[in-house]
Amino acid sequence: MVDSGQPPAPSQSTSSRSSSEKLPIPDQPRDLEKTSESTPPTLTDLYGPAPDGGARAWSVALGAACIFFSCLGIVNSFGIFLQYYGTHQLSSHTPDQISWIGSVTACMQFLFGAISGPLFDRYGTWVIRIGAILYVLAIMMTSLCQEYYQFMLAQGVLTGLASAMIQVPAFAVVSQYFDKKRAAALGLVVSGSSIGGIVFPIALGKMLNDTSLGFGWSVRVIGFIVAPMMVFCCFSLRARLPPRETKFFLWSAFTELRFVGLVAAGFFVLLGMFTPLFFLPSYAVSKGMDKILASYLLAIVNGASTFGRILPGILADKYGKLNIYGFGSLSTGIVVLCLTKATDTAGLVVYAVFIGLTSGTIVSANSAAFSTCTTNPQNLGTYIGMGLAVGSIAILVGPPVNGVLLDKYGGYLEASLFSGIMCLAGGVVILATKLTTPEGLFGNV
Repeated sequence: MVDSGQPPAPSQSTSSRSSSEKLPIPDQPRDLEKTSESTPPTLTDLYGPAPDGGARAWSVALGAACIFFSCLGIVNSFGIFLQYYGTHQLSSHTPDQISWIGSVTACMQFLFGAISGPLFDRYGTWVIRIGAILYVLAIMMTSLCQEYYQFMLAQGVLTGLASAMIQVPAFAVVSQYFDKKRAAALGLVVSGSSIGGIVFPIALGKMLNDTSLGFGWSVRVIGFIVAPMMVFCCFSLRARLPPRETKFFLWSAFTELRFVGLVAAGFFVLLGMFTPLFFLPSYAVSKGMDKILASYLLAIVNGASTFGRILPGILADKYGKLNIYGFGSLSTGIVVLCLTKATDTAGLVVYAVFIGLTSGTIVSANSAAFSTCTTNPQNLGTYIGMGLAVGSIAILVGPPVNGVLLDKYGGYLEASLFSGIMCLAGGVVILATKLTTPEGLFGNV
């Protein structure tokens, strides 16, 4: 009779056992069971390693790049809106009041990432589809605005909320497909915002200042550009791993020194890095530059940041994510401090190139740095979302603080000093965070 795999009964005689029954076969399943209990299978055992390439992985990266093209590309163009609002619909408002609209947009897209990240980890990419619909709706509603509160609700709150629902999940889903090349892949994804930052400022500047379209149809044209991008990302983004079923928020992350250090560093850096993106066109006009040419400065910033996001991402996989993140923050702080030294057209163009190169490093390296805090890709959305949520407070208050400094002192020196010092402080904290890693301060991490 075939052995069932159970231990033999004590009363069974040794002579009655077949030669096959004398082999220790019954003990093998029990040993395997014991091994599986002591060392449960990892995600790699169950679903294989991240492909780090291939048609499927790169289609996901392309879909995520379309999201950043549409979201951060428009956010990085807010300087065009600020300049236009100040002479048209919102001419009775001060620069710091108008800058609150852009600050709320940027704040909301990072703040609500603390919710959209865990939602993606638990329920998958349906979050992105809802956010994509809301994002197109927000752009179309902005085209109808006339009053300050309308701009705040449509362009500030709704645009920021919709962006949060698609950006953080996009980071998380790409991270599931890339491991060894994760920083490079995220750099390529975020470079989509640089391309959007070239297209949207030029298009908006031209339509608002040099055509008869008017504000409403100029913004609707942007909406018609964004809509097919959102359709593509809804079909291309698919999670590789199943949803996790643990707690919604991972509060234990705030007990980890490395995570807390990166959150603090991100707060300081984000407090200062948005100053050129918001005020560079206005500063250029104050120095005598033509309005249309001044709007092209943001396109130059974002064009240069394409290289500032892709190349550091490739280098980060080799020399360490925290090393590149820290270097980018320190160099951005130095360049921001030099804002008022650019006083003519040539100087402003060179300045736009350098601020694009340095600040681009921060955008791609920030999320890649949080991936050093966990080895479980299923938790990345939550880690990134919670980390960026704290940074959203800095994005909310940074530009208005600079607007107040501009309004009080009548110049841009004080704003550049404040923002540059904040970026330098963030870079120092990032390098200090390396002390929490096994590689230490001088390691490639």
